[in-house]
Amino acid sequence: MVKVSVIIPVYNSATYLNECIESLLQQTLYDCEFIFVNDGSQDNSKEIIESYQALDARIILLNQENQGVSVARNNGMNVATGEYIGFVDADDYVKKDMFAKLYKQAKYCDCDSVLSDFESKIEGRTVITTYPFQQEKCLDASVIKKEILPYLLQYEDLNQVWNKLYKRNVIEEYKICFPVGIDLGEDGMFNLRFFSKAKSLIYVQKSYYYYREVQGSATRNISQKDYFKNALEVYLHNHDNVIVGEDKRVEELKANKLIRSVISYTHIYFTPTKDMSFLRRYSYVSKMINNEEVIKALVIYNRHESKQSSKYEQLLLQMIRKKLVLGLYVLTAYSRYRNK
Repeated sequence: MVKVSVIIPVYNSATYLNECIESLLQQTLYDCEFIFVNDGSQDNSKEIIESYQALDARIILLNQENQGVSVARNNGMNVATGEYIGFVDADDYVKKDMFAKLYKQAKYCDCDSVLSDFESKIEGRTVITTYPFQQEKCLDASVIKKEILPYLLQYEDLNQVWNKLYKRNVIEEYKICFPVGIDLGEDGMFNLRFFSKAKSLIYVQKSYYYYREVQGSATRNISQKDYFKNALEVYLHNHDNVIVGEDKRVEELKANKLIRSVISYTHIYFTPTKDMSFLRRYSYVSKMINNEEVIKALVIYNRHESKQSSKYEQLLLQMIRKKLVLGLYVLTAYSRYRNK
């Protein structure tokens, strides 16, 4: 019996793929299947997977034309047979006891999902992401509605799918899948769909997953993807009334998230890069803070959130409200100088 199906979308990931595969094959929970979905890679990713597949029957390889990570994960879920489903990105790697520990916690109270911390290495700094939820206790549907769903609507750091396990029966019963045609935010939308149906969750405050920022991330790929456009798509998306009867609260949480995204993208686009001229980046920030939806969201933006912000963030908010692009540029430049 397969206890955990691990789905790994792969697109031109040859540089780090060996480390990823090795970390999966070393799992202390042997009853896993590893479903690699090659999304039209043009490097030798396919050949690397095939070489390991010849050595370990737990590796399954699906090949598809390049259709994006959502289609790849959906196709992986279609063939998964495990009791639970997990996800790993091909650039990352995991601790050898990750799936053993998460599966054990899932079975402890037959939970629909397990959540754990994760470790990031961004620009040489190690950061461990944790969450403000009660630990190692089965959280029921009422807690999911009161704490998990609002957190998902408001913050980015719970969006990821690779630090969780999901019960496959729930996914199949409610036909939960990743939205197609969205470049960013597909993880968060999948989680909203899943947790709006889940009846139980357990949180393990321990890091098993190592996330690596590589070429193609937001800070290095601004010339290729319109990140603000995607944030708007998520903001405007009808989230199927995930918090039933609390439409005003949902709008507030979504507005908080959009404004934080605007602040984050302001930093990204005002960080010097050879990929995009200063004038294009300046114009992008101007378009962003003058957007009609951003102006509306600023009105909704929770006063508590604003008061909880640092003085620096409050200054940024003032500049955004007054649409002072030059002021934003000066503030972000000063912040980079102070943080050197």
